[in-house]
Amino acid sequence: MIQGYEEFTESQIKVLEHFVTNTNSNIFALRNLPEVIKGALFSRYSRSTLGLRSLLLKEFILSEETAFSAIAGKQSEDGVAEAQITAIQKAQNFYDRILDGYGDDSIGELGGAHLAIENVSMLAAKAIEDCRIGGSPLEKSTRYIYFDQKIGGHYLFYHEPILMTSAYRDLFLSTCNHLFETYSKLVPPLTALIEQGFPKDPAISKGAYTAALRAKVLDCLRGLLPAGAMTNMGVFGNGRFYETLLQKMNCHNLAEMQEIGKRGYQELSKVIPSFIRRADPANKHHAALSEFNESTQSEFKQLAEIHLSKVPKMGKAGVRLIYSDPDAPAKVAGALLFSSGKAGLSELQQYARSLPEEEIARILDAASSSRENRRHKSPRALEHAQFTFEILADFGVYRDLHRHRMLTQERQMLSCDFGYYLPPEIVGTDMEKEYVDAMEVAKKAYDEIAAELPEEAQYVVPMAYNIHWYFHVNLRALQWLCELRSSAQGHPTYRLIAQEMARQASQAVPEFERFFKFVDFEGYELGRLSAEIRMEEKKQQRSFT
Repeated sequence: MIQGYEEFTESQIKVLEHFVTNTNSNIFALRNLPEVIKGALFSRYSRSTLGLRSLLLKEFILSEETAFSAIAGKQSEDGVAEAQITAIQKAQNFYDRILDGYGDDSIGELGGAHLAIENVSMLAAKAIEDCRIGGSPLEKSTRYIYFDQKIGGHYLFYHEPILMTSAYRDLFLSTCNHLFETYSKLVPPLTALIEQGFPKDPAISKGAYTAALRAKVLDCLRGLLPAGAMTNMGVFGNGRFYETLLQKMNCHNLAEMQEIGKRGYQELSKVIPSFIRRADPANKHHAALSEFNESTQSEFKQLAEIHLSKVPKMGKAGVRLIYSDPDAPAKVAGALLFSSGKAGLSELQQYARSLPEEEIARILDAASSSRENRRHKSPRALEHAQFTFEILADFGVYRDLHRHRMLTQERQMLSCDFGYYLPPEIVGTDMEKEYVDAMEVAKKAYDEIAAELPEEAQYVVPMAYNIHWYFHVNLRALQWLCELRSSAQGHPTYRLIAQEMARQASQAVPEFERFFKFVDFEGYELGRLSAEIRMEEKKQQRSFT
């Protein structure tokens, strides 16, 4: 390996050591640098003959124009933010000139930030997670955290401002409170019922059993939580991701999303201002995007009024495969051979169409037989096979499956029009009536509010109500989704969906069944138990090291 060819003086090395992990090797990482500097540094690097460390010294550390020392220098415990923000603003023109000079949107991927988004609705969390590429969101879990806490005597749900100033204010508040009260009331009896049905094995630790029991109870009852229930999120993303996210939120019809966009822009401007400037509502690019979105929504609203009443809706909850390519095995087989030779892809796929079934099987087996677990990723050739599924399932399940980013997905608005999920654990018990009554109260409120305010009415929809969405997905992404989401510790309802997607894909294209060998088709009562046991064992091992 070629070692570093740059030579630095002792004083330069001393300075660089604070900002790079190695001053000699040709492979090193940056550290102690704000994102605004890292992004500008890398973008300048692409068009410089200098090495990154020399560039950092010459054009950043030693340049007065960048205000480097004020931005990256050590701060006192009290001083901090204000001086740093002032310095960033001073250097803004410099960084913008670099970014404008290259004019490539991908430069926005060279800097990133961690953003905490707290006390937002579950509906808002989905809008944020819709921006899938370049960002990594993590949301507060409904299966490990009880959602029956109160602050100042009030349950935590978003008080949507349009609803709170409308004739539906009292209906909205009473419905959401009733849903939370029912959730809170049913936790103790359901815990006792499940504990009675699945008593603790003496060989299992109390911690693992308690965690698995809690997950089972909360999985059953999360359907009572309204979409307005408050959650917290942590998001890491690059500049390009945040620019897109903020633009989408600013253009959203709902006030909550607009407020998140506004506040998100304010805070991210303090750390990655150059990368999100086009998300400023005053920016010409944002204004053009807003006009485009508004025009498009208006057009589709008119078209929907003409056409949608003529098409029946999907009436039964479940999974439906509506597209698969019968030519997919030949396409995948040809693509699998591509990297090993010099033939063209089109010619290879055409050749594969002429092969007998057993020869296609040999090629596909070569891509699957050596996999020992689901983490062994299949070759990219599997992406030549495409499937489209449409799914009708409860919003709680959608929240889990929605997080898969490597596919095309779209959903309809939340409503109470497609029925709801009733946990089998409470069927036939006294709890069933209270659960059903809460669902009916919510539906009545939704129907009344939605007649005038359909988008705002979504906040009152319980998570148990079904939502209609579709996935257009390639075989490689489908394999990952089905094997991951069918694992024992998963929620039972999305496990069934993952199993059914794998089953239907294999029935449509039998040659692909071999790629779903780690889909878990078993059923589990306390699905989290084995995972919790493993976690307890790891804790014990760490305590002895």
